[in-house]
Amino acid sequence: MKLLAKIVLTTALFSGVAQAGLVVIVNPSGPDSLSKSQVSKLYLGKSKRLPSGEKVKVFERANGSAERQAFHAAITGKSESQLQAYWSRLVFTGKGKPPKVLGSASLIKNQVAANSAAIGYIDEADVDSSIKVLFKL
Repeated sequence: MKLLAKIVLTTALFSGVAQAGLVVIVNPSGPDSLSKSQVSKLYLGKSKRLPSGEKVKVFERANGSAERQAFHAAITGKSESQLQAYWSRLVFTGKGKPPKVLGSASLIKNQVAANSAAIGYIDEADVDSSIKVLFKL
């Protein structure tokens, strides 16, 4: 019975993270659509430009945040430790630079709203007319 309670509690916790309602956002003058694969490449530094050819500015939440963990689980398929190892290797070899980390959804939203080539992710509840939603996770 105790095991069953742990399973139910664990399922409830993970389903809450999965239903956080994260959305991938861009500037209103930015692209109208990007695939999950394109967003993954941008967040892993494998692609540095938007389809328009503009050099992209990628913003994300701080290490350890529930939003960051949910985003990367859904988009890049990497855990926090895998991301850290991935970026450490690229930075050490001079082959890449991780996305700029911002501490809150409002900072990400403001940066994306101010830059036509920026991309970020925020909770769906924080969406307003200053940014455009590409898709919901």
